[in-house]
Amino acid sequence: MEFGSLLRKMRKEAGLSQEELSLKMHISRSNVSRLETGHLELKASDLINWANITQSQEVIAAMILGLDVGVLQQALELASKFVATVLLGGII
Repeated sequence: MEFGSLLRKMRKEAGLSQEELSLKMHISRSNVSRLETGHLELKASDLINWANITQSQEVIAAMILGLDVGVLQQALELASKFVATVLLGGII
């Protein structure tokens, strides 16, 4: 998957239009489009902002760790269930 299509997928899964994302990121809609098509280089700070706005931080973590996003999401789910079990089990 190309980087731009990953950005598009993150935005769409968050239920945001290009216009909505552009307003939240304080960039033009055309720049959102150019980022998603790979015609504009994304700065690290914008990537972090994009992930935070779309609530897709696990995608960035997976990229940094060189993991498949699905694998990381499964690991996070298991960790979350474990923590919930420990908390509900009365340890805390």
